[in-house]
Amino acid sequence: MKTKIAVLGAGSWGSILASVLVQNGHEVWLWTRHREQAQELNELHTNQRYMKDYHYPHALHATTNLAQSVHNAALILFTVPTPAIRAVAQQVLTHLKQTKVARPLIVHASKGLEQGTHLRISEILHQTIPADFRSGIVALSGPSHAEEVARQDLTLITAASNQVTAAQQVQQLFMNDYFRVYTNTDLIGVELGAAFKNIIALGAGALHGLGYGDNAKAALMTRGLAEITRLGVALGAKPLTFIGLSGVGDLIVTCTSIHSRNWRAGNQLGQGQPLAAVVANMGMVIEGVKTCQAAYELAQQQQVEMPITEAIYHVLYEKADIKQEIKLLMRREGKAEL
Repeated sequence: MKTKIAVLGAGSWGSILASVLVQNGHEVWLWTRHREQAQELNELHTNQRYMKDYHYPHALHATTNLAQSVHNAALILFTVPTPAIRAVAQQVLTHLKQTKVARPLIVHASKGLEQGTHLRISEILHQTIPADFRSGIVALSGPSHAEEVARQDLTLITAASNQVTAAQQVQQLFMNDYFRVYTNTDLIGVELGAAFKNIIALGAGALHGLGYGDNAKAALMTRGLAEITRLGVALGAKPLTFIGLSGVGDLIVTCTSIHSRNWRAGNQLGQGQPLAAVVANMGMVIEGVKTCQAAYELAQQQQVEMPITEAIYHVLYEKADIKQEIKLLMRREGKAEL
């Protein structure tokens, strides 16, 4: 059945998810703030800044009119960066109040925590869009680079919600021959895994930039997953979620791929570039930088030991020497693995 879906955010991930949904036979409206980008998508069916040389389905509608995109939409998908989620959600609520249409399903495919509040994205959406104006909240997450989904490489991700029927609805809308979706009721674990893995990806990139090999990268990912799980469980997540697609799956792809902005940022840091230059060069949000600060503060509050996250925090925010931080990690007191 054809469903109207609004996708908010026309970066690489948002635009490719919109493309998947159009290919699945849905009416999709892709919202962007930039008039030139909307015009390019509608007339040339390209999005060269984010997805070089990819051609989007002609049936995809791009617009700068947020009200037009969400009007009568059965599902509203947020893919804007985490810092923009609250402001965009407030604009969406204004329209929903004015039109009094049927309650849409609210979905997000962004990864991170809100600065200051440390709220997960679903918590921001829960606060901003009251239950009277939505049918449910779902997080879509997992090992998925937009560049590979665009090539229709096999991709498996997770739809997580406290309401299993909401997750199943998202599953049905997105599934096709190359894009498979599983459901999960551990919304906390899925969102925290998606956010915290970006921190470890910064470290993996830094190791590469410093010239370390596969042994070091495997160790970082394994011990990184251990400390991500410790903090996640302290915050209410289920431990098994972290060995699933949104945990170890997303960690692997983000820590090993040149498509990962966080890996590329870490790689530049490892090569000796200052953080300000790395951020400027990237031209897109590096979620792991802000998430590292949030995770560091949460670990302090929860009294959870996170030595890798602390080391990366020291490099990012206290200008510590990366090589010295690695030496300190290696010289820590010997411990049992489990």
